Amino acid sequence: MRIHVNGVSLFFDTEGSSLEQRGGELREKPTVLAIHGGPGIDHAMYRPTLSPLARVAQVIYLDLRGNGRSDRSTPDRWNLATWAEDVRAFCEALEIQKPVVLGTSFGGFVAQAYATRFPEHAGKLILCSTNPRFNLTRALAMFERLGGTEAATIARRFFQDPTPDIFQRYIQVCFPLYHRLTIQNPSPASLIHFDVARHFIGGEWHTFDFTCELERIRCPTLVLAGAHDPVLPFEGSEDLVSHLRPELVRFERFPDCGHELLSERPERALAIIEEFLSQEGSGAR
Repeated sequence: MRIHVNGVSLFFDTEGSSLEQRGGELREKPTVLAIHGGPGIDHAMYRPTLSPLARVAQVIYLDLRGNGRSDRSTPDRWNLATWAEDVRAFCEALEIQKPVVLGTSFGGFVAQAYATRFPEHAGKLILCSTNPRFNLTRALAMFERLGGTEAATIARRFFQDPTPDIFQRYIQVCFPLYHRLTIQNPSPASLIHFDVARHFIGGEWHTFDFTCELERIRCPTLVLAGAHDPVLPFEGSEDLVSHLRPELVRFERFPDCGHELLSERPERALAIIEEFLSQEGSGAR
């Protein structure tokens, strides 16, 4: 499906109904808006992992502008401020009240941009395998620990100058380090727009910093982090949690997982998310 938002046509897909029958009544279920990682890919990374959430919520998968099946737009609009505004406008266009915005990795950057710019808009926030800013030193140390000098060298070249050739080397050598456990139900292949990825990774990836803005977030927030995440390390998730309001944040650690914890430990991750969705509020854990 498509909807016209902020001058572009955005692609989205859904699983689950927005209403469920309880006794003799139809009652609204939460709406989970899933923001994909990347940048430059589509929402396929969430299939089939998030599909079981349709039991308790309506799940909406959104391809951001420039990503997946949505309109390409232009490079001057491939930035966090625009993507955040698109998330808000998308919800307004579909009359989604108090969405539960779930962002993984780069999608977590977008979710933080959205929640800090529009702090009254979200009902809840789920931030998975993400940091409030990128720390190259921490990332390179983790890549070296997990994949040796070659992985660290390729990662450094990739983040400093993501040319097409080094992009392919990064995919070959560094992507396998994103997970520590065997993934039982791999996601379908994603559509990849390398130019969008190169634009953002070569620019705003290194300059954004939500650290001092996170206290603006007013909604319950669930943070999920893998201890062996090489690209957005666990220490960065700890930084994220430390700057959120303690009465609103719940922090769940996955000690045996990497960056792809949703696919590595799907049963545990989904159980935590379902419990979080069912709660009226959230507290520190």
